[in-house]
Amino acid sequence: MEVPNFNIKEKISYYLDNFNSPIGIAVNLAILGLILLSSGIFVIETYPLPESSLTFLAKLDNVILYLFTFEYLIRLWCAKSKTKFIFSLFSFIDLLSILPLFIGFVDIRFIRILRWFRILRLLRLIKFETSLFRVKSEDGVVLVRIFLILFSLIFIYSGAIYQVEHYSNPEVFKTFFDALYFSVVTMTTVGFGDVIPLSEAGRILTVMMIFSGILLIPWQLGILTQKFLQNSQQGDQNCSHCGLKFHDRDANFCKICGTKL
Repeated sequence: MEVPNFNIKEKISYYLDNFNSPIGIAVNLAILGLILLSSGIFVIETYPLPESSLTFLAKLDNVILYLFTFEYLIRLWCAKSKTKFIFSLFSFIDLLSILPLFIGFVDIRFIRILRWFRILRLLRLIKFETSLFRVKSEDGVVLVRIFLILFSLIFIYSGAIYQVEHYSNPEVFKTFFDALYFSVVTMTTVGFGDVIPLSEAGRILTVMMIFSGILLIPWQLGILTQKFLQNSQQGDQNCSHCGLKFHDRDANFCKICGTKL
């Protein structure tokens, strides 16, 4: 589908952020696939593998990293305001995901921790995922957003605690699943006590997990509960003028256009 009256920069920017056109869907499906593939590589690398397999995965991850860098530069080139783009939240997340390419001289463990933040790029595709799975209701969009936020946070914490603890506590944090188990138990404040971090960095991360679990999870669930309560008080009265589908059960007039219901 052609975009009329757009120059080349505007067309590229349109397709990068458009989730309805065939080209936009294909582009964003490719980005989604690369994000999931790179995250899967990080997880697989925590398990015992032949050296040849690890080498192949490392090369594949480097290719993905270069593709993400190319995408970031393309978005920067297409941005109308370069300063606004650089300091936007999503651009910061994108930059965080490609930072290892530019700081190769830093401690390798620090670089590997940064790699886990790449999953945050899923947040840029919230609208795409809701349209991909035909999520139309406001509650569905809120639910998808909450799921992606919690999934991304748990994934990052699991990867980070694995990177800092695997070196000092390899018998306990053997694989990503061990780190995932610890993250879920810690963030939900269950705290079985069967897995304990030994390093100072691991303990700091554990404190951050506990605070995140206490603050973020109830907050997100509270938002979802509030949406459900609002909808339980609404009826399926369609406005004949503007087409608004949901109104309070005792409403006599449309809250958007004022038409009598």
